[in-house]
Amino acid sequence: MVKPTESPPPAPPRPTGEGELLAAYRSGDREAANLLVERTYTAVYAALFRLTGGDRDLAADLTQETYRRAWQALPRFEGRSRLATWLYRIAYTTFLNHVRKPRPLPLPEEDRAEPVADDPDPEESVASRALDRRLRAYVLQLPDKLRYAITARFWGERPIREIARAEGVTTVAIRKRIKKALGLLADALGEEAR
Repeated sequence: MVKPTESPPPAPPRPTGEGELLAAYRSGDREAANLLVERTYTAVYAALFRLTGGDRDLAADLTQETYRRAWQALPRFEGRSRLATWLYRIAYTTFLNHVRKPRPLPLPEEDRAEPVADDPDPEESVASRALDRRLRAYVLQLPDKLRYAITARFWGERPIREIARAEGVTTVAIRKRIKKALGLLADALGEEAR
């Protein structure tokens, strides 16, 4: 007589929501940590890629540093904002800390190799990159509250409501900060054109 085979008991359901994953991670579930990283890595890297002016290697290094800092700070994460917004704030601070570090002097421009692109109009591409660099420099000169609001919204692609929640202010305050920052950037670019 053939004995029926017993099937193993079903595995407990995997956490899927952000809150469930955070709770699972806090209780020691390493797979939950991997899922949290998988869900947020692209957004964190993309924000840092924009903040670094398109430096892939630096963005990757800062992304790793962001997650290292996030795991250390996770016990203090209160959930007032979405995890992605909280991570953006850590990424932003990590970037600012990197920018503020003293560095050796860079090589002269003529010693640097520029990547060759297949752009149909090289002059337009060069002008666009120059404008991007100038705009980025002006953004980094903004006062911190304005700089954070504008980079979180446009480079980090965070919703205004989430930025406001993370900053502990109203959405109206964030909209005002963004409007003021855009005005200052327009003025700086206008001054430059004169």
